[in-house]
Amino acid sequence: MTDNKLQSAYPRKSRRRRSTKPLIEPFKSLTGQRIIGTGGNLNPLDERGIAAIHAAALELLASTGVSEAPSSAVKLVADAGGRLDDSGRLLFPEKLVEAALTGLQRDFTLFGRAADKDLVLAPGAVHVGTGGASPQLFDMQLGQYRDSCLADLYDAARLVDRLTHIHFFSRPLVARDMPDQQRLDVNTAYASLAGTTKHVFVSSGNAQSVADIACLCYQLAGSEAAFRERPFLSLLVNHAVPPMRFDTESVEILQAAVRHGIPMSINTFGQLGASSPVTIAGCVAQTTAETLAGMVIAWLVDEEARAVFGPRPMITDLRTGAMAGGSGEQALLTATAMQMARHYGLPSSTIAGATESKLPDAQSGYEKCLTVGLSVQAGANIITQACGAQASLMGISFEAMVVDNDMLGCILRATNPVEVSPQTLSAPAIGAVVKEAGHFLGEADTFARMHSDFLYPEIADRTVIDVWEAAGSIDIRQAAARRAQEILAEHRPRYIEPAIDRGVRDLLPIELPPLA
Repeated sequence: MTDNKLQSAYPRKSRRRRSTKPLIEPFKSLTGQRIIGTGGNLNPLDERGIAAIHAAALELLASTGVSEAPSSAVKLVADAGGRLDDSGRLLFPEKLVEAALTGLQRDFTLFGRAADKDLVLAPGAVHVGTGGASPQLFDMQLGQYRDSCLADLYDAARLVDRLTHIHFFSRPLVARDMPDQQRLDVNTAYASLAGTTKHVFVSSGNAQSVADIACLCYQLAGSEAAFRERPFLSLLVNHAVPPMRFDTESVEILQAAVRHGIPMSINTFGQLGASSPVTIAGCVAQTTAETLAGMVIAWLVDEEARAVFGPRPMITDLRTGAMAGGSGEQALLTATAMQMARHYGLPSSTIAGATESKLPDAQSGYEKCLTVGLSVQAGANIITQACGAQASLMGISFEAMVVDNDMLGCILRATNPVEVSPQTLSAPAIGAVVKEAGHFLGEADTFARMHSDFLYPEIADRTVIDVWEAAGSIDIRQAAARRAQEILAEHRPRYIEPAIDRGVRDLLPIELPPLA
């Protein structure tokens, strides 16, 4: 059986048939343009490997099952043919999982509040953004890390709003100054939506917070129906606690999100060698099973649920127990999990860029470029933590966000297809230049395409040594700090109208001061 035949095991419904239109149009101009990655060519698994991991995942769900399921999920699964075994583990029969895999929504869009910020989750389309929920921020003024707060989250959203190659805003910081879970959740959503029109990802601590976040979104959209039609916010739901155990509250949150029309990324974080098997194949099989359990529940709540398949298996340095998110094994593990998502034909999400470095230095650069680059090549639709995250996701750096914006542009540009046409390839035209001028610098096409075909970095230095020294021998971190400070000083958007803002504040406990 070929890889294509394996992938066709889960046919798209007719209304979801993928378009024959090319994913990436020929470039007109790259100046200031958002570039979408084109992935799906990296295949760590062969056909037998895909089939074996799928079979192992089905066996785990059907025979081992998942413990600590809330009664609401037990009823959904039992009514669809599953059951609780004698030890209280919820079993998912193969027939049910296969039915969900066939019926789940595919090729949908996560919208921005600006039309040019939409995230189309088509096969091969790759979008990159922030993430991490870090408890600390590197303060550029103090030159050290400190506890993060709500104002920092709003600043992060404003910064990302102006960084072209960061496609979405997933909460990168925890507002540690919020007094309780309700205020944390709703203010995180509010600060994010106040700072950017890009698609926003947040999380929720309980089902009541889901209702509050939905209320906020309905107010900003103009109505519940308008939000359901074009949802501009998604929830990150970590429904499982590996190995093969549900987080009871998070499963309730998952169901609440579906019922409120909020898209969600259904995520599983297994630690290879700790909470999942030490082999990549075993880890991916278990993570696939755990993630599919959440996808099945979402589908049982509503067959039209917008659910993103989000396996996030992580590497642990088994010598110390610390995260090793920038390792070669991490890049391979993530790519393998994403190949399974492609096999199922499901919209996918993962994390990459979880460097152990504390600052945007050489270690940060090579670890992020490795893991993000392979995740793009593997075809993940959504890659969170791809920028700004430092110190094994424990800290966020605004300088790093600016540096990583340059990096992401280069990675994404490198995945775009090469245009081969009479305009780009002509042996007679090449021959004429060779015989006459002997170089191409003076050609009209060279001059035209230098302004259209090249992505020039915003802060990376390409000057000669003398010019660089005359300008103060600035390194990329210093240049990034200057750029971040410039954006935060000048970019204070008003994305929530005053009348709507007053209505929101009457309904919800908003802590961010009204925007001037």
